[in-house]
Amino acid sequence: MHGRITGLAYAICYPIIAAVGVPANVAAIVILSRGKCGLSRCVTHYLVAMAVSDLLVTIAGVILNRINGLFLPVSFLYMTPLCRLRAVLLFAARDSSVWLTVAFTFDRFVAICCQKLKTKYCTRKCAAAVIATVSVLFCLKNIPWYFAYEPSYITDGVPWYCNLIPNYYTSLAWTAFDLIDTMLSSFIAFCLILLLNALTVRHIVVSGRVRRRLRGHSNGESHHDPEMENLKKSIILLFAVTGSFILLWTMYLIVFLYVQIANQYTSSGPNDPLYIAQEVAFLLQLLSCCTNTCIYAATQRKFREELKNGVKYPLKLIVKLFTP
Repeated sequence: MHGRITGLAYAICYPIIAAVGVPANVAAIVILSRGKCGLSRCVTHYLVAMAVSDLLVTIAGVILNRINGLFLPVSFLYMTPLCRLRAVLLFAARDSSVWLTVAFTFDRFVAICCQKLKTKYCTRKCAAAVIATVSVLFCLKNIPWYFAYEPSYITDGVPWYCNLIPNYYTSLAWTAFDLIDTMLSSFIAFCLILLLNALTVRHIVVSGRVRRRLRGHSNGESHHDPEMENLKKSIILLFAVTGSFILLWTMYLIVFLYVQIANQYTSSGPNDPLYIAQEVAFLLQLLSCCTNTCIYAATQRKFREELKNGVKYPLKLIVKLFTP
């Protein structure tokens, strides 16, 4: 019974994530690429790159993997070579999405807390170099996934489906690779984002106190501080993006820590609590690829305006076509 309920929930949730995630990320890429949202080129580069990686995760993880498995369990995509490529694409896109979020967090940390380094690091060229480096490194890092799978069976010389090779959980090399993969994609990234945000908050609090004293706030006077207002606006975007990441990845991190501590790497089936927890964690992980566009719309006035104009434009064209 629990397995049926879980399957029904996934059959509903994954199409919704795909229906929201693909157009949302495409809209974010188009709007941000126009450069009319009042954001610096450096920030815009990071946000566009994050939207592209989130779009790839949605396509590879939701459409080609989950939805295809739910509604088209037998298709050419399940030939072993394509199955392996889908795995590599999914893990590479996932890692890029995670570490571009870390890179964006570090960039904002430098911009807010390290004024001497800001002019050299927080530039369009540096952002492009960081994005390219992160993307290439994690594409290379996930190539071993192609060799981690073997065919389930071979029909007429064509290999079908993917099963992990027998020594995946017994080989020291594969065990180390799996641990490094999970640590990089969750625990290390999670801790870095928390640390950078904590340091940023600390700097803001200290700087705010100093500025209030210099401007006479300690004497009860009231002055408008435009620099602090701009700083508040810039950190709202940072904390909204990273806060969403932390919230939606927490379950994945908890499951990972439990598996490592309990030394329980496999589940008995769809009714096993571990299986349900892993699937929910993966569902939330994929959901995190749909939230950033909503965050931009909620926190950036110019992004909302561009989004409204984008929605109104095809409606205006339709009205013109039918207006005599």
